[in-house]
Amino acid sequence: MSINILIAIVLGVLAGVFVAPEWIYAYTGTWVDIGLCLLLLFVGMDIGKSKNVVQQIKEIGYKALMVPIMVALGSIVGGMIAGVILGFAPHEGGALGAGFGWYSLSAVMLSQYSSELGALAFMSNVLRELIAIMIVPLVAKYIGYLEAVSTGGATSMDTTLPVIAKSTDSQTAIISFITGITLTILTPFCVSLMMSFH
Repeated sequence: MSINILIAIVLGVLAGVFVAPEWIYAYTGTWVDIGLCLLLLFVGMDIGKSKNVVQQIKEIGYKALMVPIMVALGSIVGGMIAGVILGFAPHEGGALGAGFGWYSLSAVMLSQYSSELGALAFMSNVLRELIAIMIVPLVAKYIGYLEAVSTGGATSMDTTLPVIAKSTDSQTAIISFITGITLTILTPFCVSLMMSFH
């Protein structure tokens, strides 16, 4: 599956550079939204066909919130360490990590402080999403299901959810959705909190 995803991304880039007519870009956002909604519909149907979904959610309970909390802490601390290595203040690196993969919001928020931080937020979070899409099947197979969820960050409820659902099981797909929602809610607060230390 990782090979298919990688091929699709490369073909998309090549089509964008060499083949796609200019007018197509006016509609790509709409097509992406429609495609994403269809993917999520089929993921939801796949989760729903499991007769014991409600029971699984009850069994998971509060433990499902531990995954996004650990992902948030790991992303922020990892961002702080990487930021210091690259010559940024710890709070700036932490703010970049606090984007949790939500590149459109974190880039806009951090652009208010500097264009460099905004650009880095966009690039690092887009790369997080692309890398997650490619490595989730490998992480799920060789490391673990919860670790696969953590790679997507906030995107684990939408863009990376279909890949996670296909590579894991229905219970992990539910945890993935909860993780994505929680990190999406936390993103604006965590980015603002980190930048309040400057």
